[in-house]
Amino acid sequence: MSPELRRQMIVRSTLSLIAENGLAVTTGRIARAAGISEATIFHVFTDKSELLDACLAEAARPDDVVCALSGIPLDAPVAARLLASAEVLEAYLTRLGTVVAYLETVGHARARGDAAASAEGTREVREAVDSVVAALSALLAPEEESLRLPAPQIARAFFDLLFARSRTPDHPLPAPHLPDLVQLLVHGALVAVAPPPR
Repeated sequence: MSPELRRQMIVRSTLSLIAENGLAVTTGRIARAAGISEATIFHVFTDKSELLDACLAEAARPDDVVCALSGIPLDAPVAARLLASAEVLEAYLTRLGTVVAYLETVGHARARGDAAASAEGTREVREAVDSVVAALSALLAPEEESLRLPAPQIARAFFDLLFARSRTPDHPLPAPHLPDLVQLLVHGALVAVAPPPR
């Protein structure tokens, strides 16, 4: 097996374990899940921190999401486009949120934003998020002239709302359903009230 394939296998096994077990992920468990010796992990990665950086970058990879977003028809109503995009993003953001939450829980440097954390991993994640936000922004292009803010800013705010929603599944106050969240973004917080009769 090539080093790149072995690296991918280890990263995917680690991501599966993080999703299933959270804090219970050890390099021994990763090795068993990947069907390799624990020493093999450290032939591929210098340490567990580098492995976790690779997991974050893999979780953030947006290729399939950007492709799906670009397939949403621009002639659909804006609310329909945003709802379709939210449904596309739901699994991606849950995956990314799970890994970020795990890294924060174990005190991993990247999740804490340490200056000492590898700039390469941070760049990969930032570029991944930027490409998703750009694809969301493109969905707003037909409304460009009537938007309150530039499309990229609205797209970023929408992405951030969806990401926050994916990270708090156990919050006592339930997150809005996707259609309600889209209506909130498109129409604001106030219900339109008919003017009083004259």
